Amino acid sequence: MTNLTVEATNEGTYVITCTYLDADKVAVTPNTLKWSLTDDAGTAINARTDVAIVTPGTSNFVVLGALDLDNSAGDARVFTIEGDYDSLTYGAGLPLREQARFIIGEWVE
Repeated sequence: MTNLTVEATNEGTYVITCTYLDADKVAVTPNTLKWSLTDDAGTAINARTDVAIVTPGTSNFVVLGALDLDNSAGDARVFTIEGDYDSLTYGAGLPLREQARFIIGEWVE
């Protein structure tokens, strides 16, 4: 699992940039993509489960907002992205899976 080094701000906005590489580390456009957001225990946050990315590209942005980043449910989040892609070398429908963990920092008034 990747640990993202930039903290999110409690109830702020957090943009995750997703890029996709094939087995040879070459940029690839996935056939399908979906993402989920959970806490460390795997509990869905803000009903963000299997959210489709309608138009996958070699990179996509996922924008998380205030309800996704409310640290009253804990200060850690796990972002999961899953899909599949085709490779001329290795075949069709190859799985693409990655997780990234990040922390929500406290907002001091």
